Amino acid sequence: MTQGLLQWSPCHHSLSLLPISIPTSKHTHLPLSISASLESSTQQQQQLSARERRQLRNERRESKAGTRWKEKVEEKLLEKPTQKFAHWKEELNINNLAREGPQWWIVRVSRIKGQETAQLIARLLARNYPHMDFKVYAPSIPDRRKLKNGTYSVKAKPLFPGCVFLRCVLDKEIHDFVTELDGVGGFIGAKVGNTKRQINRPRPVSEFDMEAIFAKAKEEQEKADLAFQQEQQLSAELKSSDAAKSTGDAKPKRRSGKASDPLINGSSTAKDKNLVLGSKVRVLSGTFAEYEGSLKKLNQRTKKATVAFMLFGKESLVDLDVSEIVSETL
Repeated sequence: MTQGLLQWSPCHHSLSLLPISIPTSKHTHLPLSISASLESSTQQQQQLSARERRQLRNERRESKAGTRWKEKVEEKLLEKPTQKFAHWKEELNINNLAREGPQWWIVRVSRIKGQETAQLIARLLARNYPHMDFKVYAPSIPDRRKLKNGTYSVKAKPLFPGCVFLRCVLDKEIHDFVTELDGVGGFIGAKVGNTKRQINRPRPVSEFDMEAIFAKAKEEQEKADLAFQQEQQLSAELKSSDAAKSTGDAKPKRRSGKASDPLINGSSTAKDKNLVLGSKVRVLSGTFAEYEGSLKKLNQRTKKATVAFMLFGKESLVDLDVSEIVSETL
């Protein structure tokens, strides 16, 4: 027990209680009044029902300023994904994909032989599953290249290399059949399961994305057609310009008046008869006009004559046309 000292004062005949600090230790017990109040509050909470306790808790939350606990709880509930399957093994069952109905799926194929693989998938599905409705779509653009001989080689250029779009009701049988074909690398999807077992579950393509793919393929096709038309127009213009140049070059050259005149030709033939080796000749035109020399050689086939002139005291031989010389001796 705590005890106080009584102080006697002769002036004030009254008693006063001096405060004394009580040291605390590990063995210090709580006051009985505090423990009694805690016990009474717990007894009251136990007497309340679950609904009343929930109402009290909500009132305490609302009393706090600036808290929006209801909105936060609703946001957490909305963000929490709902479980599609009751057990994780149901997610591994590919037959559950058939519940979604016909969907677009992406098949992974070779980038080089994508068109051939798409034709193989369509042909084998039609042969083995004749009653199944399916569509195989591999968008491509014809790549036209002009060869040296003037013809065009057309090759299909894929818009999405390595991808083929398949629309069908997918189950495990169809999934395994398509996956085991030559050139197929499986379906594009995501891994599901746990550490014990995992599979690649195919993921369907939405209709919105497929409409965007169709629009892009149409746009690229129009661009390719326009570029091909412009190339054809340019080649036609080049051909027409080359033809005009060739016709201009093919025009016959204008002959000289001397060659076209039959009288001159007749006189030249007459002069050729008078030309004799060793005879004296005179040059009519050219560099050596009015020069006189002696005829050394005469070639009737090429109509060339070799004439010797005395230049600077030396004899010089010059080749001239027969039409340029005339005999001086009768």
